[in-house]
Parts: sequence; structure tokens; C-alpha cells
Amino acid sequence: MPRLAANLSTLFKELPFPERFAAAARAGFDAVEYQYPYEWQAEDLAARAREAGVRVVLHNMPRGDAGLGEHGTACLPGREARFREDLELAVAYARAVGCPRLHCMAGISPQTKLVHETYVANLRYAAKRLAKEGMNVMLEPLSAGTVAGCFLTGSAQAAQVVGEVGADNVFVQYDFFHMQMMEGNLAATVERLLPVIGHLQLADVPGRHEPGTGEINFDFLLRHLDRLGYAGYVGCEYNPLGDTVQGLKWAQPYLRGKKK
Repeated sequence: MPRLAANLSTLFKELPFPERFAAAARAGFDAVEYQYPYEWQAEDLAARAREAGVRVVLHNMPRGDAGLGEHGTACLPGREARFREDLELAVAYARAVGCPRLHCMAGISPQTKLVHETYVANLRYAAKRLAKEGMNVMLEPLSAGTVAGCFLTGSAQAAQVVGEVGADNVFVQYDFFHMQMMEGNLAATVERLLPVIGHLQLADVPGRHEPGTGEINFDFLLRHLDRLGYAGYVGCEYNPLGDTVQGLKWAQPYLRGKKK
């Protein structure tokens, strides 16, 4: 069965962030992911994860300068120094909590040759740097309704970039929500791209809520992943319609050893 990871940036929002590790464990998760942990001390988050008995399987690099509206700097010419600086901060946090995957957001930019070349060069640098830590680089295409103008806009582009970077620790982060918004044809695309997919995430369409609230057949997709032999995690990066735990009824068949 697919293994689920609780996204602590979107689930258990009724609790302060450091308390969400234990809440995820109580709900039956053995793994967590999150977006931006940088306002908390890395050692404190590591202690929370250890105490809760959960693995941290993914988090984002810093997004860059929020005041400039940046959603990643990997593709931005002239921002290479900031990209490397943010990568080191992300590595420090990932090392502290034992996280093996970092999402390197592409950034917002038109599709130009220079932007593409900058993106590939930064990812090659990140791949080499993270290989020293035993970590993987994750690339996630984002839908326009979530991040307007994102450089990375589809699964084919992401897979092409993975091939062009040419490193064995660079993978696609395939989010069912974004992909349904942009492309559809989820089952066939996941099957085709499985060799380059390093992490999956889910939320239903159109509201980005829990499975069962929209148009995606997650019962079928999760069984499909099982048939394909997918051995990684599926991050639950959705906004609950109500209480997080009450909204997890859909997930009960996939949660391991629910804790009292």
C-alpha cells in the first residue's frame, strides 16, 4: 500500500507548528513533510520529530525574497548567489531532521533560453551539493492558479529537465492536484514517468481539499500506485475542509499502526 506523509504546513493548522509532529503521529502517520521550516530552530524540529517517532521526508528550499514575489530562484538569471545561499540553509535544516529530499522551486519567469540554461545550471550545482549529503533534488511543476507564471509548468518539461541535468539524485515531485489542473490523464502519466518520480503529493480538485471532495478518483490512483510498485511516500498537501483528524477518514486504509 502507498505510504502517506502528513504535510504539516497544511494539516493540523489548529495547532502551533511544532506540535503538529505529535498530532500527525497520533493520527497514524509515520512520516511528515512541510514547506518552509525556517522560522523555527532546526534542532527543535528534529527533537519534535524524534519524540513523535515520525520521519521527515521532504521540505522546500527557501522561496527567495517574498517581498519581490519570488517563489524560488533556481531559474532566475542574476540570482545564482541567492540560490546557493538558500540551498545551504535548506541543507542545514534537512541534515538536522534527517530529511532526504529538498524541493528546489523553479521560480517565476517567462520561458527563455537564458532562463532555461540558468535553471539547469543551478540544478546541476544543487545535485552535486546534495549528493555529498545523500539527498535528492525535487522538481515540482506548479499550476498557474497556485503560482502564476511559474517557469516549470508541466510533467514533460520537468522530465526533460531531469534528463538534461543528468544526475542520478534529481527527480520529479509529482503533485496530483497541480497535474490535474494542468494536464489530467494522471494514471497514464504517472505510469510513464515513474522512473523519474521521486515523490508524490495529493489534494483534490478543484478546492485543494482532502480526497473525496472533488473530481479525482484517489481510490483508483492509490491502488494504481500499488500495482506499479511505487515504494515512496505520498504527501498529503491539502487544506482540510474542517478538522484535520475528522477529514482523514479517507486515509484510514493507508495509515500504519494508528497510535492511541
